[in-house]
Amino acid sequence: MNARAPTGGQVIVELLLILPVFLGLIFVIMEMGYIAFQTLVTHHAAFECARIGSLLAGPVGVENSPNPGANLGMARSRAQSALTRMIRNAKILKFQVARHRFSDPQTESTNADLVVEIENPVRLIFPGSSRLLASKVSSSAKISSNIRRIRAVVRMPIEVPYSKTVK
Repeated sequence: MNARAPTGGQVIVELLLILPVFLGLIFVIMEMGYIAFQTLVTHHAAFECARIGSLLAGPVGVENSPNPGANLGMARSRAQSALTRMIRNAKILKFQVARHRFSDPQTESTNADLVVEIENPVRLIFPGSSRLLASKVSSSAKISSNIRRIRAVVRMPIEVPYSKTVK
């Protein structure tokens, strides 16, 4: 008769060897999903800020104005207040007018775009994987305390009123 050796502890040892690797992999996958979700939220918030800014940055009541960024200060303050309502810790890094080099043949004027760049500092959730995926501090190689900085840049045309009379 063949006597089998006792193997009761083998499963526990294998589980203890594989479980940390498996949980680490699961945490990294979940953290990357969370970062992807926050990236979508950040890009949508940047789009909404650019939309608000492009509607308010144009000249009010002036047709074919040479200065399409006339109300840029008011537009930036409204966009920043809307951004803080959408994402509490996000801030606007760039809010400026970029002029086109070509003219629009329909309106016979040059148009401009509003360029908006926002940054959203996202606190990561899981230990270990958050250290791996956190943004690095620019001054040194140290990792900032479990925070991933997500940036979004949106370019939106500034709305200029057009009411040309046809003769």
